[in-house]
Amino acid sequence: MRIWCGIDWSERHHDVALVDDEGVLVAKRRIPENAAGFRQLLELLAEHADGSEQPIPVAIETAKGLLVAALRAAGYQVFPINPLAVSRYRDRHVVSRAKSDPGDALVLANILRTDSAVHRPLPADSELAASIRVLARAQQDAVWERQQAANKLRSLLREYYPTFLATFDDLASPDARATLAVAPTPAAAAGLRRATLRAALIRGGRRRNLDHQVERILASLRGEQFRQPALVEQAMGQQALAHLRTLDTAVGNTVELEHALAEAFHQYPDAPILTSFPGLGTVLGARILGEIGDDRTRFSDAKALKAFAGTAPVTRASGRKRSVTMRVVRNRRLCQAGYLWALPLLTHSPGARAHYDHRRARGDTYSAAARHLANRYFGILFHCLQNRLTYDEDKAFPTSITIAA
Repeated sequence: MRIWCGIDWSERHHDVALVDDEGVLVAKRRIPENAAGFRQLLELLAEHADGSEQPIPVAIETAKGLLVAALRAAGYQVFPINPLAVSRYRDRHVVSRAKSDPGDALVLANILRTDSAVHRPLPADSELAASIRVLARAQQDAVWERQQAANKLRSLLREYYPTFLATFDDLASPDARATLAVAPTPAAAAGLRRATLRAALIRGGRRRNLDHQVERILASLRGEQFRQPALVEQAMGQQALAHLRTLDTAVGNTVELEHALAEAFHQYPDAPILTSFPGLGTVLGARILGEIGDDRTRFSDAKALKAFAGTAPVTRASGRKRSVTMRVVRNRRLCQAGYLWALPLLTHSPGARAHYDHRRARGDTYSAAARHLANRYFGILFHCLQNRLTYDEDKAFPTSITIAA
């Protein structure tokens, strides 16, 4: 008789439930979130394994955390179940909609018992691929935080320092950050000495055209503009410096994580395959690798990868009604990577450009055409990774041959 395990996890403890093939609860336990609790879990699973060579499968509502990592290291197959799916399954067992942690553990165990075929276990990615996923997501988060910090600073400067925004298009640039540090207000800019600004730009990393840049910045900052009252302007300058410190940290984090990501990515054996594709560099290639992993059995075919990326459309048909819409449930990071990939494809691949122009001629918007192009390239990528082939433009977009009648 086979046993199925469900774990309802939380920050301080985890509820465990074991059921047999008939759905009968054979064991339940609450374990603490520490090494001792994990030992209790292993002892419970070993006690009910009954000498079976196949480990007891485990269902849990997360794919992250130390508990999941420890279970995988111990050789157990872990099935991450979407919490929304658990909520739907719960209604099958409790019509009153009552909810409890032990009850959810029982629901999770029964999900595997009845529908294990429709739920996928965690992919068996290598340690290097898993580390690339962590670094790629961290670098992407740092980019978002950098943009958010720059947007906050831009919004503030618009209220009291419009000439600064007219001087610098990119607030995250070294020149903009170095200048704001020594001239956070229009009053400070009016009294700013050329030598002070020059030294600040050098500290920011500028080495060329220093004198020209100093004159350009001073002339622009001292241009005519409306002013806030003196005390208000000074207070806003202090606030701008606080935003600047946040922006400096975000920029530094982005650079450091990008270096770490590049170092890990270039150690990966299939990195040359990914970078052989037009428009895929180190960062974008690492993001795609991090999301799809290197478990070649994870996706049964190219269609599965396209659905996971969210580039494949969804068809809904009922009676006489039929609609084809964009996929909502998807890996959002992978979907965004595909969208970002589409833009450089238009300039680096003649076949991709022709494909995009064809979709636009059929009435697609830019987003729809870019999504369709990314969908095609994810299919090509799947084929190349499965067969360990580099990208070939002639095979991806073979020249059509017209046969004379």
